[in-house]
Amino acid sequence: MKYVGAHVSASGGVENAPLNAQEIGARAFALFTKNQRQWRAKPLSEKSILAFRENLDGSGISPRHVLPHDSYLINLGHPETEGLEKSRAAFLDEMQRCEQLGLSLLNFHPGATLRKIGEEESLQRVADSINLVLEQTRGVTAVIENTAGQGSTLGYRFEHLAAIIDAIKDKSRVGVCLDTCHTFVAGYDLRTGEACDKTFAEFDQVVGFQYLRGMHLNDSKPDLGARVDRHHSLGQGKLGWEVFRYIMHDARFDDIPLVLETIDDTLWKEEIAALYAI
Repeated sequence: MKYVGAHVSASGGVENAPLNAQEIGARAFALFTKNQRQWRAKPLSEKSILAFRENLDGSGISPRHVLPHDSYLINLGHPETEGLEKSRAAFLDEMQRCEQLGLSLLNFHPGATLRKIGEEESLQRVADSINLVLEQTRGVTAVIENTAGQGSTLGYRFEHLAAIIDAIKDKSRVGVCLDTCHTFVAGYDLRTGEACDKTFAEFDQVVGFQYLRGMHLNDSKPDLGARVDRHHSLGQGKLGWEVFRYIMHDARFDDIPLVLETIDDTLWKEEIAALYAI
């Protein structure tokens, strides 16, 4: 069974996110558990935590189909000690928020070299960061998102994801989120059924479908291999509808959150309905 939703607003409190998901007919959703553009945030109140859990239960959406996203400021592969320590502390806080809310996944971008160290060294720092935080938390899986490869970001090759996973001690608590836009602009074609067969076979060989914990369903403004992260509404970009039809009809994508991050939130309800209809 497929569980489609969108990255909904948590404005006014995290407890509003399940209500916002319900309004658009979502069976899954993503959210930020704090302001994603600030390092520090007030701790979640007991009132908010309780209200979130009650609203989530009332929405009929399972906690395992909620895919929180961490702050964009965090860089677990940071080349400098101060930036790395700050990122690790912030990542720990994000994981603990998921624990408090009863959620089992935390999605994050792996990091960037900032062109000060090599990719291999930075990938090892990402893995070390994840290991440190997993040791201090329980029940939450660290879900690495593949990236567009813009700037000095890591994670645009399946091999990067595999290298991080390989260095994780507790592999039961690490997974991957594939973003269709990021995958495409990183150079993996998804425009036809045959292209999807090839790309997902390569993902399975290099990383393994057993690590797939979620997906972001986005069309792409840039073309194949552009290494630029610009999402588009479904069917309006360079990808077209075929990849989304493929995903909705392939059992390998069952029972994980399939989350829209498309650019027009007024279309989310329509896009969710269209995905279930194809």
